[in-house]
Amino acid sequence: MTTRLFRPKDLPDFRDPPLVETALSLQYQPLPGLSLAHVGVLWHRFRNTFPLVEEREPLGAARETFEAPSPRPEEVTIEGKPPLPRVCFLNESKTELIQIQADRLIHKWRKTGKTSTPYPRYERIRTNFRHEVWEFQEFLTDEKLGKVAINQCEITYVNHIEPCEAWRGHGEIEGVLRTCTAQQRSFLPEPEGGSVKQRFVIRSDSGSPLGRLHVSLTPAWKEEDQSPIFVLTLTARGAPLDKGINGAFDFIDLGREWIVKGFLDLTTTEMHRAWGGH
Repeated sequence: MTTRLFRPKDLPDFRDPPLVETALSLQYQPLPGLSLAHVGVLWHRFRNTFPLVEEREPLGAARETFEAPSPRPEEVTIEGKPPLPRVCFLNESKTELIQIQADRLIHKWRKTGKTSTPYPRYERIRTNFRHEVWEFQEFLTDEKLGKVAINQCEITYVNHIEPCEAWRGHGEIEGVLRTCTAQQRSFLPEPEGGSVKQRFVIRSDSGSPLGRLHVSLTPAWKEEDQSPIFVLTLTARGAPLDKGINGAFDFIDLGREWIVKGFLDLTTTEMHRAWGGH
């Protein structure tokens, strides 16, 4: 089992980062034999830490490809058993959860309010998720359900950016992102709002594509007082860098590096000061 206990020294850090959610995810070839009854048995391995259970709609498959797009095949519906839901095992405070479906395993941390436990840092989340993946594979072996054949790895950071001296309204995206510098306008007023979507290819040292970093900035409002915020989401997704689970976590580590360094690249110096950057 690989672990990562220390934060690399070359990564930027903030005293008060705007991070509200982190998710690590492995997508694998669907396990046709996995049933809701099996998931119930699996829960007993985790229930001391995750005593709460919820069911949700399963997430759709997502894969980064770099070939020219091909025509979409006609969709054919085949009658059979309904799809396995996405089952969530949650801790008492609902700040951390494991999500399981027929083709995906996810560990998520989320901030639940002003009094929420501070972000536990990537190294601890990664170590816990690595143990959960090992526990899941051991369960599959015990139940003769096969092995996970991982085809995509994913890591997501969600940030809630609150107003400060750099911006006050949703029309001031340039106060948040460097890439949205305001242009001179001779007629139009300041925009009321807007959103940004960008993607960047993650490449190896030789230049071959390994995955993508997806970035989105969308306007929103805080539930408690309806004040404006921006939601900045960064997702790194790609295939494992090598065979097996270790190769999958190698990509997740690379994706984390791209997210943290990309976050610094994308956001303005004024925002860095507001977050206590150093």
